[in-house]
Amino acid sequence: MPKRLQARCNLDAGWDAARAHMREMGIEAIYPRRKPDLSQPGSKVFPCLLGSLETTRPNQAWAIGMTYIPIRTSFLYMAAIIGLYSRYVLSWKLGGALGIGFALDACSGARKLGAPTIMNSDQGSQFTSPEYFEPFLEAGSRISMGHRGRANGNIFIERLWRRVKYENVYLQDYQPPREAIRGLRGHMLY
Repeated sequence: MPKRLQARCNLDAGWDAARAHMREMGIEAIYPRRKPDLSQPGSKVFPCLLGSLETTRPNQAWAIGMTYIPIRTSFLYMAAIIGLYSRYVLSWKLGGALGIGFALDACSGARKLGAPTIMNSDQGSQFTSPEYFEPFLEAGSRISMGHRGRANGNIFIERLWRRVKYENVYLQDYQPPREAIRGLRGHMLY
């Protein structure tokens, strides 16, 4: 950054001055932030079944995850399910509040396509709820949950979030929720 200030603005500035100018302008680096642990004590937690599993066919394993989508005035929340064999987004939904409703909608959308042998998630409170895991158990699926505090436990869904945010959300600066929904719908379809 100091080199750019020198080249573009003919301004001699060190790292501290560059940081101060960036802070004044509201410019900050884009990088993954630490997420709070929202699981409830005493919730049902399942073992991780993905360990060294090699997915060799469709519907062998699915993964679900949730993330936030920043918009000008607040946040939207997004849940998505991907097939681990194809890495295809099977279903996704947006919600205005962090809860289980839109995640259940994403699950019911994906279950219209079939049922996985293994359904993987993290240990968030939405995924330790019987409302989430019982329909999968009834369909004959086994539930798998990544280990607490392990970022790579659901790596494929985390890669999806990174792609969605870096290639769409951070570049668009969505303002009303309707605009974000329209933009994400176009992005998720390619």
